[in-house]
Amino acid sequence: MCFLPSQVCRAPPHAGPAERSRSGAGCRAAGCRAAGAAPARRGGAGSAEGRLRPRGSLGRPRPRGSLGRPRPRGSLGRPRRPLPARTMPRRRGCLPPLLCTLAALSLPLLLAAEPRAKSCSEVRRLYAAKGFSQSEAPSHEISGDHLKVCSQGYTCCSQEMEEKYSQQSKHDFRNAVVELSNHLQTMFSSRYKKFDEFFKELLENAEKSLNDMFVRTYGRLYMQNSELFKDLFVELKRYYVGGNVNLEEMLNEFWARLLERMFRLVNPQYHFTDEYLECVSKYTEQLKPFGDVPRKLKLQVTRAFVAARTFAQGLAVARDVVSKVSAVNPTPQGTRALLKMMYCPYCRGLVSVKPCYNYCFNVMRGCLANQGDLDAEWNIFMDSMLLVAERLEGPFNIESVMDPIDVKISDAIMNMQENSMQVSQKVFQGCGQPKTLAQGRTARSVSEGGFSARFRPYNPEERPTTAAGTSLDRLVTDVKEKLKQAKKFWSSLPGNICNDEKMSVGAVNENECWNGSAKSRYDFAVTGNGLASQVNNPEVEVDITKPDMVIRRQIMALRVMTNKLKNAYSGNDVDFIDISEESSGEESGSGCELQQCSPEFEFNATEVTGNSNKSDKNVNTSAATRSSLSQAALLLSILFLAMQRQWR
Repeated sequence: MCFLPSQVCRAPPHAGPAERSRSGAGCRAAGCRAAGAAPARRGGAGSAEGRLRPRGSLGRPRPRGSLGRPRPRGSLGRPRRPLPARTMPRRRGCLPPLLCTLAALSLPLLLAAEPRAKSCSEVRRLYAAKGFSQSEAPSHEISGDHLKVCSQGYTCCSQEMEEKYSQQSKHDFRNAVVELSNHLQTMFSSRYKKFDEFFKELLENAEKSLNDMFVRTYGRLYMQNSELFKDLFVELKRYYVGGNVNLEEMLNEFWARLLERMFRLVNPQYHFTDEYLECVSKYTEQLKPFGDVPRKLKLQVTRAFVAARTFAQGLAVARDVVSKVSAVNPTPQGTRALLKMMYCPYCRGLVSVKPCYNYCFNVMRGCLANQGDLDAEWNIFMDSMLLVAERLEGPFNIESVMDPIDVKISDAIMNMQENSMQVSQKVFQGCGQPKTLAQGRTARSVSEGGFSARFRPYNPEERPTTAAGTSLDRLVTDVKEKLKQAKKFWSSLPGNICNDEKMSVGAVNENECWNGSAKSRYDFAVTGNGLASQVNNPEVEVDITKPDMVIRRQIMALRVMTNKLKNAYSGNDVDFIDISEESSGEESGSGCELQQCSPEFEFNATEVTGNSNKSDKNVNTSAATRSSLSQAALLLSILFLAMQRQWR
């Protein structure tokens, strides 16, 4: 509808037919009519409003008075009766056609000034690309009164879109954490498998080497006693895989059993009962029949195996901790912050605008607050792993211990052969003189045993090649570099996520990024790392009084493993601390053990049959004394029980 004066759409009185035609066309093009004119065909063609006034004979408008002025009123103030209308219609004047043209041109501008809804086609396309139904996305902006997190102005998001974008933001966040954590987890997993394979193959090669060497060197004598050496490697393997094995006690038992077998072989003319051999084995350390080899080998094997097993366990613990801690589950407040950061710009149509870097940093620090608390214990754990790795390269190198173990045991056996006369005399003095076998039986035993010949030295070059196609030095050098890179992983995780171009714009373009409400600069400061620092986080509401219990358990697991690593670095096996404390308590109470304090051997002669020398009398006297003491202690116990009953 047009609100122009009536003169605008009429041609001037002196205009010709062409001008009148152009003026009327302009008014029709503008879609307007003169103010006060009757609407077209309103009320019908025959109505008074739908007809033009009749014109006079000359086609001019009828004058309202004799001189074109209004008639004077009568005496009563009423207007005079008008004259009858002429038959010719009244002509009207009109302004120049320029004004009509301007009016026609201004109409589209007036219509364009009215607000129009923006298109959401790009948002719909990206929404469908996520696998969602495009029918849920509006084609043009709608009112955002239904939105709960994103801005409630004009929006391209329906309520269903906001809900699905919320789930998508959680999915994207988890994937970002897992993507970075998987690399670390894979590293620890692969290195653990490599070390585990190396250590197990090293034990297999050492056992095979000893078996091959002893078969060639000792022949049937070794094969008749091979179960002793098989048991040694069975126990070593069981310890490495986590069995409850005390290495020191196990090695002491091995040397004691070896002495029993060797003592029979070097003295084939005597008959030894099981009691007699038990007497011999009890005092292996004092007899030192194998020289200093057992003491040195026990120290080397214990330290090397403790370090190797603990280091492999540390790699496995690191792998498991990364796996459990990286399985993030954001809180409802964290999910709101993630949605607001990642997909609320889509609802505004800003699909190409990425979050500001510091804005992303605050959101990630809030969502990963508990993971940040893991960082301190994680770094201590990494330092402890590096210390044990250095031990594996140096004095606790299990490869340098196990590779020549066959040669070391062979040296101990040859030392026993060389000192067999002195060892036998000391044993006979302490345990008594054994019974002599018949001459024929003795000769057969010596000839069958063939033990009188010296052992052939073993060439170390015949030992198997390095295990698992590598060496311990190469493995340790590689893993040390990885351990250094793994330090501060959890505290740097939020920054590493935000460094991804899919998550934020990075440190540049600080004015052309999404700040949570608009495309502008982000003005808030970045909060600190860890749960306690999130009390002032402007983006994520974090309850600092409720820590994540899964992560707290992983912190405790790291502390336990760190304690084991520190003990392994010192050569101590933490799994047997209680045993060593009990033995040390006994030693501190008694001052020293009997066999360590006495300069000469003291054996219990009651355990030996056929003793007839002077030492037997001394031993019997000692045994009698101990027997009387035992009887006295028994009487005292009986008296104490009797008095206790009377008191009740």
